[in-house]
Formats: sequence, structure tokens, C-alpha cells
Amino acid sequence: MNRFAELLDRLVLTPSRLGKLKLLTDYFRETEDPDRGLALAAITGDLTINAVKPAMLRALMEERMDPVLFRYSHDYVGDLAEAVSLVWPAPESHLRANRTPTLSEVVESLQTASRSDGPRVLARLLDSAESASARFAIIKLVTGGLRIGVSARLAKQALADLGGVDVNEVEEVWHGLSVPYLNLFAWLEGHGEKPERKPEALFRSVMLSTPVENNDLERLEPEHYAAEWKWDGIRVQVVAENGIKRLYSRTGDDVSGAFPDLMDAVQFDAAIDGELLVHDKKGGTGTFSDLQQRLNRKTVSAKVMEDYPVFVRVYDLLQEGEEDLRPLPFEERRKRLERFISELDPFRFDLSPLVEFSDWHDVDDKRKRPPHPVIEGVMLKRWSAPYMAGRAKGPWFKWKRDPYTVDAVLMYAQRGHGKRSSFYSDYTFGVWTGPEENPELVPVGKAYFGFTDAELKQIDKYVRDHTIDRFGPVRSVRADRQSGLVLEVAFEGLARSTRHKSGIAMRFPRVSRLRWDKPPAEADRLESLESLLDR
Repeated sequence: MNRFAELLDRLVLTPSRLGKLKLLTDYFRETEDPDRGLALAAITGDLTINAVKPAMLRALMEERMDPVLFRYSHDYVGDLAEAVSLVWPAPESHLRANRTPTLSEVVESLQTASRSDGPRVLARLLDSAESASARFAIIKLVTGGLRIGVSARLAKQALADLGGVDVNEVEEVWHGLSVPYLNLFAWLEGHGEKPERKPEALFRSVMLSTPVENNDLERLEPEHYAAEWKWDGIRVQVVAENGIKRLYSRTGDDVSGAFPDLMDAVQFDAAIDGELLVHDKKGGTGTFSDLQQRLNRKTVSAKVMEDYPVFVRVYDLLQEGEEDLRPLPFEERRKRLERFISELDPFRFDLSPLVEFSDWHDVDDKRKRPPHPVIEGVMLKRWSAPYMAGRAKGPWFKWKRDPYTVDAVLMYAQRGHGKRSSFYSDYTFGVWTGPEENPELVPVGKAYFGFTDAELKQIDKYVRDHTIDRFGPVRSVRADRQSGLVLEVAFEGLARSTRHKSGIAMRFPRVSRLRWDKPPAEADRLESLESLLDR
């Protein structure tokens, strides 16, 4: 357990991708089974522990410490796991364990505990831990969400580095594996066969695009590329094989259960790549806000499916029957896709249209003025390119439209997590509405990135100096026509929202500039956003 705790500590404190990769690879190489497999499952989100919930953890802590003092501690630290690990009292000497349990012992104890025994088992494990780092690691196993700056893809790259194989080979076999991945590590270390892809309808590693930058297009010939609209939905992969049907997210998570209406229309043996979207009430393409009504649900009611029917706008055909089409050039795959999709349910599957253009200036004009509000730009795909997993530069480009901006006033600030737990780094901002002589601010969004570390310190100081009220970890700052901090906020789009007082929700808001020079009275009004939404 101590080694896993040390790994988490070092990953949090290592900013570079290469540094994190080396830490992970060394850990997998030096740690024995099954601990390394359990660590891998925890990092990729595939480790499930149901016996303890965060509320139980708080109750345990408040049994051992004054509740008010603990709430102050939690407020200051910002992260529940970190706060508990720091203030958990050391047990009396006769109650201390002889040693810190291994990672596998911790996981087994928690997974076999009943809901009623869970808190007692967790308390015993925390008492046995030798350090705050070990307690932090145990709590993170329980609560999930490690927040160590490591994605599942990065963990798989570390596995590939361990075995000297391509990361796509790891991706190809991943969904046929089970925790603690004994056969995977045996293969990577050269004393076992490569795991077979026995389960059917497996995920294929997705092909990703790179942004158009600097003078990229000046070195490319327009006739070598096709253009498509870039739709603002969720990238998915629909795979069906011998009656087994699955819908995968771009990271390979099986999300089929949340979209039974779509899966009922899967009547083919193939693997297709596309964008999950939702129909609006007129049968057209709905907004991302509409699509959010279908996301992150374990179950979905008949009414929700009726009000927000989903469909896939198909980009590519990766496999048809038993034939793998990925090595073929995009031009050939596109022809196969056009024939293939003509036989599918048009309400649930439609073809991503090609965009005709004469030169890059023509593409740029179309990018800036797309024909539909759910379009966020254009995709450029080289006709001759095979379907390659990962983000190779050149075959696929994304050229997003320029973000919208608005000048808004900072209203509330909340403490961040992890390295930002000591700073107020999550900002709610608003714009003016009501009569000109007596307007009020209404919140229109929340942003927690886009600023530099130096700017973070400046805003944090401003928040502390201008706080007028406190609500737990949230501070309300002075914001009126005479006093307030104006933020220039960039965002990708707007949608109507019944959950927000303003009636508007922003897509991907981020702070693009601090307007220390601008009086808060000159910030934008809600009417400006409403007119933009209407357009």
C-alpha cells in the first residue's frame, strides 16, 4: 500500500507527461501481481468499491474530531480525502497494526465488506496506515476519482512502454481483460501469450484530429482533402458483431445501457464511427444542451427518450462484416460508408455530409459562418489516409470557429481541488439585466481555467479582499456598478436553460483575459447574449 501511496504522491507532483509515464512504467515493472493490476484498475476507473460512501467517511471523521473543526479543516484543504488523511487521529499503541496492509489486502477487505460493515472496515484500515499518504490512497480507492492528472489513455501508454508494444495493441485487447490483468502483464513482460480478443463487438481505438495552427494549410493542397462539418455532440463508436451490440464513448467506455432507443435500431454487423446527437422537436439536430438531457444516466425513462431521441451522424466505416476497412484510404471507406448507411434506419443513423470548397479561403469562410448552430467548425480529412488510431499530424485536422467572448462580472468564487485547494479558482460570473438605472447581475456561467498561475494568485487575492459573504467553500464578492472585477470570458456556444436564472447556459466557458481596466458598469448585458442565441 505504501508503494501505491508513493506513486499517487509523485504523480500529483509531476507536471510533465513524460515524467508521469516513467513513474507509471517503473511502478508496473517493479510491483508484483496483483497489486499492480489493482493500481491500474484504480487509475483507469475500473475498480469498484461499494461498501463505503463519502457521507459515511464524514461521519467516521466527526466521531473522532469536533464536527465544526473538521468542517473548517475540509473547507481550508478543499478535498475530502486529503482533509481526512491529514487529521485522522493515530490509534492507541495497543490498537495499532503490525504493518501497513498491501494494496490487494485493502481492496479485498473493502470489496468483501457489507454496507453495514464498510465504515468499520475502513476505520480499521486507516488506523493501520503508517502515513497521511497511505491514508489518502486508501480513501481515494473508496471514493474514486483519483485526480492525479493521469488519463486511462496515459496508463495504457505506460503499459505499452513496459512491453515495448504499440499502445493501440493494448487498446485492441483492453475490453477483453479483467482485473487484475494477470494475462496482460504476462504478455507485456514476455512470459505469456497476447490476450485473445475473444469477446465480440470490441472497441477500436479512435482516430483523432489535430488543430489547424500557424501555416499548416499553406503546405497542403486543397484537392488532397475532404471537408466535413464538425458537430457539437459526443464522439461515439457503434459496434455490432454476431448479435452483440455496443455503443462506446471515445475513451472506450461502454455506454449502451443509457441509449436503448438507439441500440434497438442497430441491425447490422459492422463498426461505425460518428457523433452522438439528439433530434429537436422539429426533427432536426438539437443543441448540446438537449443532448445533455441524455448523458450520464444509468437509466432512462420512456418520456426522456421520446422528448430527446438520439441518433448518430456517421463519419466513418471501420469494419463491415468480417472485413477490417481501417487500412483502406478514406476515399474508399467513404464510398463503402455511403452504400452501407443507405440501408440503416435514417432516424437513428445519417451520413455526415461533405462540404464543397474551392480553396482554403473558401473553407475559412464556411468555418466562420456555419449553416447550423450545432456546428463548431470543419474537419479536414486527407483522401488517401487510412484510419489510424491516435493523433497523427496531417491525416485529420479540426478547424474550429473562433470562440465568442463576453465581458462579465465576477460574482462568486470557490476553492479548487488538489494543487488548487488553497486558492479560489472556480469562478461564477454574470451579466447585467433589468432597467438601465437599476440593473442587477444574473449568473451566466462558471469557469475554472484559461488564466495563468500568476493571474490565479491575483484573482485569489482580489476574492479575499472583496468578500462580502461566505457559503461553505464559496465566497460571494462585491459586484455592483461601482466595484467589481470584469472577466473577458470566451465560450463556444449558447443554449437556453431552465435551470439558470438567466435562462442561458454557456458551452465551454473559460477566462480569456482579466479586464482590470474596465469598470463593472460597462460589462455586457443579458440582451446581448439573448440576441446572439437568437442568431
